[in-house]
Amino acid sequence: MSLENEINKDNLPNHLAIIMDGNGRWAKQQGKLRAFGHENGTKTVRSTVKTCAKLGINYLTLYAFSTENWNRPKLEVEILMKLLVSALKKELKTLQENNIRLQAIGSLNHLPTGVKRELLEVIEKTKNNNRMTLTLALSYGSRDEIINAVKNISEKVKNNIISIDTIDESIINQHLYTQNMPDVDLVIRTSGEHRISNFLLWQIAYAEFYFTEVLWPDFNEEELFKALLSFQKRERRFGKTSEQIK
Repeated sequence: MSLENEINKDNLPNHLAIIMDGNGRWAKQQGKLRAFGHENGTKTVRSTVKTCAKLGINYLTLYAFSTENWNRPKLEVEILMKLLVSALKKELKTLQENNIRLQAIGSLNHLPTGVKRELLEVIEKTKNNNRMTLTLALSYGSRDEIINAVKNISEKVKNNIISIDTIDESIINQHLYTQNMPDVDLVIRTSGEHRISNFLLWQIAYAEFYFTEVLWPDFNEEELFKALLSFQKRERRFGKTSEQIK
């Protein structure tokens, strides 16, 4: 029997973020090149997106390519970019059929022209969909995002658009890439690594974390259900005592 039956649909994370890790190791275990792992990883993305939409999760953010990933071997980066373009073309139909809106966060100007063009096209075509917002973190680094926000706020202070005294969490939120999104409730990381890797550092301040040894291409529906069930067993106090939240 599927674990889906045990999930409380009224206690799902509003915003789920996933660090998709382990494609390369998975391929190596199969005696294949890393590209084979990335290709299979895109299948996991498709099933995860569809399952999250079906369950009723409102926001799903996937760490697809970090600012640090540009330092990988040139050929691997080129393969990843080609896979991204082909996935965007293939998945547009799935996004439309499931009423999913696509967004992207990160230094998008660093993406190859063809990738950026395809990305913006799919974002435009899905902008009115409202069942779930899928956000791809591409050429993304949280420290870069925060530096960018500080610069923009500083510029506004300098030009008397914002007063220093009015700077608070909401002002900072408004200047992040994720300005129209709620904070993250649950972060999942696959492949046995236990670190955040410069991902949504501001937005995960009160998130729950779920780490699994499962490599991303093997992260199927049941593995997602395990993570969600683990989340539902947590007591989220946000600084309060257990008695206060009961």
